[in-house]
Amino acid sequence: MTKNKDKHKNKKNPKNKESSNEKNELEQSLDEKINTLEDALLRSRAELENALKRSVIEVEKAHKYGVEKLLLELLPVMDSLEHAIDNLSSEVSENHVEGIKLTLKSFETALDKFGISPIYPSNGTFDPEEHEAVSVISDNKGSDNDIVDVLQKGWRLHERVIRPARVIVVKN
Repeated sequence: MTKNKDKHKNKKNPKNKESSNEKNELEQSLDEKINTLEDALLRSRAELENALKRSVIEVEKAHKYGVEKLLLELLPVMDSLEHAIDNLSSEVSENHVEGIKLTLKSFETALDKFGISPIYPSNGTFDPEEHEAVSVISDNKGSDNDIVDVLQKGWRLHERVIRPARVIVVKN
């Protein structure tokens, strides 16, 4: 019987209602806080995963394109060897010519091992992503944007153009 009286008292006591409301508000506040913290945790995890993905991509790019500066320093050497072959005097022996050609070929092979390849645009169509038009000529035999002459060979490191080929293009 005392239990019934206690229950009856609880129903009529306004202090119990207030404490019950405070308890509900506190629980609601804690639930909101938990939801906020869980959301913050999920966002932090997502940010961390994205940062890891970005760093992996950056490291891959660094490995892939790390030789770019070296390549830019070596390209004038390649140009000089090609220029030497094209402008050798008739007094130079065939052995010397062959030696320079072999040196140039082994140099190109070594560059190829690192994903460095020449852009050969001769008898092609002008592509502004791979070519730089140094001069434009009028030629009735050719159509617009045909490459007439290559002044300097271009180079590509993997899929990135390091130096565009310098060409003369037809414009009618």
